[in-house]
Amino acid sequence: MHLNNNVTYFILLGLTQDPVWKKIVFVIFLLFYLGTLWGNLLIITTIRTSRALGSPMYFFLFYLSLSDTCFSTSIAPRTIVDSLFKKTTITFSECLIQVFTFHFFGCLEIFILILMAVDRYVAICKPMYYTTIMNRRVYGKLVALAWVGSCVHSLVQVFLALSLPFCGPNVIDHYFCDLEPLLELACADTYVVNLLLVSNSGAICTVSFVLLMCSYVVILHSLRNHSAEGRKKALSTCVSHITVVVLFFVPGIFIYTRPATTFPMDKMIAVFYTFGTPLLNPLIYTLRNAEVKTAMRRLWSKKQISKDMK
Repeated sequence: MHLNNNVTYFILLGLTQDPVWKKIVFVIFLLFYLGTLWGNLLIITTIRTSRALGSPMYFFLFYLSLSDTCFSTSIAPRTIVDSLFKKTTITFSECLIQVFTFHFFGCLEIFILILMAVDRYVAICKPMYYTTIMNRRVYGKLVALAWVGSCVHSLVQVFLALSLPFCGPNVIDHYFCDLEPLLELACADTYVVNLLLVSNSGAICTVSFVLLMCSYVVILHSLRNHSAEGRKKALSTCVSHITVVVLFFVPGIFIYTRPATTFPMDKMIAVFYTFGTPLLNPLIYTLRNAEVKTAMRRLWSKKQISKDMK
C-alpha cells in the first residue's frame, strides 16, 4: 500500500476554466444546493413532526432525504466555493475524505432505495403479514445494516485510493475527487484496481438496479388483484420510486462499470447525480404523495398559527 506519495495535493480543473462560465456555475450550483437543502430538510422535518407519517415507508424516506442532503453536501459546498477561484487545489487527505463521504452517502442511498422496494413489496404483495414483517425493530435493524454496509464500501474505496502511487501529474480533470479520475494520474498499472472498482462500485450499482427493477415489475404485476383505488395509490407510489431509481442508477452504472477511461461527458453526467438527483428526489416524492403534501400543509399551518399567537 502506497501511503507515501510524492504528490501531496491535487489541482481540480472543475467544470470549466472560463471566468464567465465559472460565475454561471457558481450561481446555478448554489441555487441547486439551496434547493436540495430546503426540499430534503422539509421532508425530514415533516416526517419527524407528523404522527400520520409513522409507517416504515416514511421511516425509509426520512433516511433517503438525510442521505441525499449529506451526499450533496459532500460535493456541493466545495464545488461552489471553488468556482470563485481561478486555481483550486485539494490536499491528498481532503481528497480521501471526499472519496469516503461521497461513496458512503451514495451507497447508503442505494441501500435505502432497496429497503423502500422491499417495504413496497411486502405492503402490496403480502398485505396480511405487513405489520408482522415490517415492525419498528426490523426496519430499524435494516437501516443500521445499510449504514454498516455503506461504511464497508467506502473504506474499500479509500484503501483502493491509498494503493495508488502518485509520483508526477497531479491535475484532476474533474470538480471533485473520485477513484475514476485518480486512476488516470497513477504512475503504475491500474488494471487490478480498476477491476476491483468495477466489481465494487460497478457491481453495487448494476446488481441493485436490476434487483430493484425486477421487484417493481413483480409489484406492478400483482396490482391486478387490487381494487381500482388501491391500484391507483400503489401505482402512484411505485412510479415515484421507479423514477428516483432510474435517475440515480443509470448515470452511476455508466461511470462505474467501464474500463478506466474518461469521456468529455463524464463531468456533466456526474453533475446530474451529485446535484440533480438530490434536488429532484424531494420534488418527486412530495408531488406524487398526497400524505406527505397533507402533512406539509399541516406543518405550515401550525407554524402560521404559532406566529399569529406571538
